[in-house]
Amino acid sequence: MRSRATARRRTPARAQRRPARSASRSSSSSSSATPFALDGAIVTSAALLAGLGIVMNYSTTAALAIGEPIPPLAIRHGFGVAVALACAALSARLPLVFWARIALPLYGVSVALLVLTLFFGLTAKGAQRWLPVPGLPIAIQPSELARLFTTLSLAALLSAATQRGGPRPAVLKTALPLVALPACLLLAQPDLGSAVVLVATAGLVLFASGLPLRILAMPGVAAVLAAGVYVAARPYALARLRGFLDPWRHASDEGFQLVQSFVAFGRGGALGVGLGSGRQKLSYLPEAHTDFILSVVAEELGLIGVLGVLGLFATIAWVGLRIARRARDPLSLLFATGATATIALPGIINAAVVMGLLPTTGLTLPFLSHGSNSLLCTGVALGILLRVGAREAAPARARVRGASARWARA
Repeated sequence: MRSRATARRRTPARAQRRPARSASRSSSSSSSATPFALDGAIVTSAALLAGLGIVMNYSTTAALAIGEPIPPLAIRHGFGVAVALACAALSARLPLVFWARIALPLYGVSVALLVLTLFFGLTAKGAQRWLPVPGLPIAIQPSELARLFTTLSLAALLSAATQRGGPRPAVLKTALPLVALPACLLLAQPDLGSAVVLVATAGLVLFASGLPLRILAMPGVAAVLAAGVYVAARPYALARLRGFLDPWRHASDEGFQLVQSFVAFGRGGALGVGLGSGRQKLSYLPEAHTDFILSVVAEELGLIGVLGVLGLFATIAWVGLRIARRARDPLSLLFATGATATIALPGIINAAVVMGLLPTTGLTLPFLSHGSNSLLCTGVALGILLRVGAREAAPARARVRGASARWARA
């Protein structure tokens, strides 16, 4: 009798637990089945930046192709944007587990490409950063791939360590060599800017994994000291530092690019001189369509245009970190953090460089600068971030739909 009564008392509990499990399964299935409920703020910000990039590339490169109906560089940039959007759409459809599985092999490929660049790369302006593709009139920049795939590999590694009981200081024994290898290869090109962004992104992912700052302090100090030694031992890096510290004194050599950027900002004022009417892009400002395209924005669209660009990047950073904070598992948290940093950090550093707040690094401005490699990697990172955001928003959408259904029935 007692066993039957106990069974009767337990039956409702089991019945209550069964719908909960089925609801959990339906929630997870709806999360995987609705990857296109994308975050509107990120999509809008990225679309506006990409659209502005197409316009500014046309404005900047038109003077380089007098007589052409459309500048070839502008066409190439537009094609790169289209491919980047396709990469973002594909990345948003792929599950995060897939990226976790292929992150380390892709990391190995990127490191191999960095090694090949040291032997067979194209040298331009004292740096060997481009690897030509045999049989094709194109070259790839492995540094962009290395930064993205190192971030994904580190996130996958830390996620696995967290699931085994939380991140411990011992995980640094694996994480540090994983980051140090591509960073050293980047310094050998030399490409200090990409190495700094790689290390900074890795530090953010390590911090997001739960490692306290006191543990990260020692590697951080070592990285700063190594950067100081590197700059002191490289004449070109010292020249850039001199141009940054006193650009007007070196306005004819090391500080020329920064001084011309200041002139562009000064001419633009609050509202700009008008789209297409800038003068600094006419051979005054070197690399106007790549590293210093924000200076062209400042001259032609004024302070309003610059603040708009910075505001869009700030929106991506804020919403991306909000997505990471709401993540329900370590992999989503770390992927969202890494993808946000991959997009936002180069934008912040590039803006600081053209305003004279940091030495020249050679980093492009995501979405705006001319450069297919940067566009493609930015597109992949954007797709991963959108995937995490859609996955985390699925339970909330399910609750809203359930509440709406109950209200309709009532």
